[in-house]
Amino acid sequence: MFKVLITDPLSEFGIQKLLDAPDVEVVQKTDFTPEELLEAIGEYDALLVRSQTQVTPELLARGKKLKAVGRAGVGVDNINIAAATEAGVVVINAPDGNTISTAEHTFAMLMAVARNIPQAHKKLVDGTWDRKSFQGVELNNKTLGVIGMGRIGTEVAKRAKAFNMKVIGYDPYLTNERAEKLGVTNGSVEDIVINADFITVHTPLTKETRYLISSREFEKMKQGVRLINCARGGIIDEKALYEAILTGKVAGVALDVFEVEPPVDNPLVGLPQVITTPHLGASTIEAQENVAVDVSEELLHILRNQPFKNAVNLPSVAPHVMERVTPFFTLGEKLGNFLAQITVGALQEIKVTYGGELSQVETAPLTRTVLKGILSFRLGEEVNYINAPHLANVRDIAVTEEKSTQSGGFTNLVSITLKTNLETRTISGTRLNGFGDRIVKINNSSIDVSPQGYLLYVQHNDVPGVIGRVGSILGQNDVNIATMQVGRKDVGGDAIMVITVDKPATAEILDTLGELGEISSVTQVEL
Repeated sequence: MFKVLITDPLSEFGIQKLLDAPDVEVVQKTDFTPEELLEAIGEYDALLVRSQTQVTPELLARGKKLKAVGRAGVGVDNINIAAATEAGVVVINAPDGNTISTAEHTFAMLMAVARNIPQAHKKLVDGTWDRKSFQGVELNNKTLGVIGMGRIGTEVAKRAKAFNMKVIGYDPYLTNERAEKLGVTNGSVEDIVINADFITVHTPLTKETRYLISSREFEKMKQGVRLINCARGGIIDEKALYEAILTGKVAGVALDVFEVEPPVDNPLVGLPQVITTPHLGASTIEAQENVAVDVSEELLHILRNQPFKNAVNLPSVAPHVMERVTPFFTLGEKLGNFLAQITVGALQEIKVTYGGELSQVETAPLTRTVLKGILSFRLGEEVNYINAPHLANVRDIAVTEEKSTQSGGFTNLVSITLKTNLETRTISGTRLNGFGDRIVKINNSSIDVSPQGYLLYVQHNDVPGVIGRVGSILGQNDVNIATMQVGRKDVGGDAIMVITVDKPATAEILDTLGELGEISSVTQVEL
């Protein structure tokens, strides 16, 4: 049984899959003090939070069993990503669950700031019928600048096009082809600052985007520009914004987020040109259910060692690419583990080469599985898919990845080379339709072995009778041979045997095999 702790309020519908899982025990407790949470976290395999719980390095260090932390939402500001990565804990979020909710809220704020709706409402509620003070502007034929053309920015742009707005989009990954397909102009931040009548930001808050819009940008903007921020506080410099409003450069602002939340004593909140909401971008019934559903499903996949996609501390990979490489995860891990078990010496270099069709796709996730297989032989459960590159790096193990169209006649080929202070060894494997994962080459010897169970790797001289003697010794000791594959490069030269057995051979049996004159080494491999 896996134990999952939920420490922030979440939709019961959203976590239903966790509640229904027969192999999961769910504990919901939303009133932990930080000290109580530190005491409790050690018994849980996964932690599910929203924005209230602070996942600190100390909490992660106490969570000895933690495999994953799930954030039911997009932002992970309350989770220490670096500490989680070093601890080997997967951090997942729900990047798609609140996309529509936030896009719709952005557009609601856009229209409200254009027509002064909250201000007019407030005055009417206070008893004043005032039609003259709240003259607005139309969206029709105006230019909207969208800074950040990710999921949410793209949805905002689509809605703006429906209102006959001209859209300039900026994103470091926005291509001209994609911009043309969306019907937007691919521009720079400066293009937007100079030309836009309305500007909305949809980037994460990073070192590069903090104060992306500040005094310099306000100076270049049109007189009477209007801004919307439903992304993250700190992208717009609030002090510079305040000054730009007072000078009249900025006619209106709609803010759902602030640099400090709640915005206590924030002078922007009191200005008549500013409309605000308390971080409501994702606050719809549908969004809260969607993010909880998404994270619950991902947590189940992680706990059950199944493929998952929304890890924050793993490289982002497109779903169609993940679909291509996921079938090779087990192969990559077992090839790495097999090679680590038969290689001696202090590991210095790891090279992973992808041949055939695999050379045409992003293989970073697959390389992580290879590293896990290699390092777990020595490090055991300490290593996982998340911290494998980190553990290799801190041990000064050089890791390289290469692509090649050469694949030895196979559709796909994964080759791994380990270099130690004593030797260099290589293994290659593929997936064959109808046969699954196969080891097809070890060093220069071609073989065909399924990488599973107990195997004996025997290096010997290619002379008559050696195979029979090995079989006899195993038979005399009640070790049944399931399969045997032999490989050699030259007649009479060095050769190998890879023998699949039904149970592990004892140390005494291995010693007896090693005493045969034609055998140079015998290694038992367990996969």
